[in-house]
Amino acid sequence: MALQESPFPNDFVAGLHAVGWAFIFPCFWFLDCLIAVWKPTTLEQKKQDCFLFGLKVFFGTIIFFILFLTAAPFALLGFLLWAPLQACRRPFCYHRTTPSSPEVEIHRGFELVGKASFSFATANLCLLPDSLARFNNLGHTQHRATTVGQRIVQGVSRPHIRIFVDSPSSCGTLSPSSSILPTVNSATYGATERQPSTESPSPLYNSNENFNQQGRTGHRSAPRALFSQGLRQQDDAPVEVSSLFPANVDILCLQEVFDKRAAWKLTQALRPLFGHILYDVGVYACQPPCTCSSFKFINSGLFLASRFPVLEAQYHCFPSSSGEDALASKGLLSAKVHCLISQDFV
Repeated sequence: MALQESPFPNDFVAGLHAVGWAFIFPCFWFLDCLIAVWKPTTLEQKKQDCFLFGLKVFFGTIIFFILFLTAAPFALLGFLLWAPLQACRRPFCYHRTTPSSPEVEIHRGFELVGKASFSFATANLCLLPDSLARFNNLGHTQHRATTVGQRIVQGVSRPHIRIFVDSPSSCGTLSPSSSILPTVNSATYGATERQPSTESPSPLYNSNENFNQQGRTGHRSAPRALFSQGLRQQDDAPVEVSSLFPANVDILCLQEVFDKRAAWKLTQALRPLFGHILYDVGVYACQPPCTCSSFKFINSGLFLASRFPVLEAQYHCFPSSSGEDALASKGLLSAKVHCLISQDFV
């Protein structure tokens, strides 16, 4: 049995919740913009002039503060309608996209080999409201959410290239990055004759010259050939840095997706590849309900995207919290997905 997409038991309650949030959101957005005016990122400080920044802060503060005061009475009415409805809200939203073919939601080849493997990926995105994200030197939360979703889809859906070494000493499958570094005087398997090379030596082979030149200062750096191949150096060891997301990911677990609008934009970007998404995970208002022990302003920030249908999901809010963490409903999300063709195996 599939999960219900709406977090509310019926459409009437969902409609009341939408009306209450519509009254709250303008006031929340004006306050967010008011704080963001006073907290520019490092990149914004470099791009804009000090005089223009002062004008932006002065007029922006006046405009957004007036708008905030104007929207505050409506936000109070919306809050009185929105807060009691949180007692009957399920602690997550579920988005499902019907796949073009049933094969998208199954692990093909399981019946043939008798086993299957699944790929998981996790990341922290820091998708806070724009004003709060700027305290971490990050801005434009909505744009970042869309961009992150597009980059993930491009990385996961790209062709997965696998390189096999045809030799008796082969130890399995090599990734494309493992063949980046050329080797000196390496044996050529399968060749009967070897022609002398007439090409000029690569800068990598003459790296000793670079080391001797820089040895006078007591510092060594990797040869330029390494950097031209997409490698970087860290503690005298070449480290590969890739801008592509891991390919063929089945389940994506994200943290710090606190902003509701950013979570929805991330969902829209991931839906072509991940048809089953749990977002806006967490509880709001007084928790436990009808008590004044702890008031939750933002959700847990958890976000789960899966290729396979989600059968069950449970959320457990942490009972103890302190400081600014007490304002967020941080907790544990557990989910059961259906990854096989037969209904007997879950």
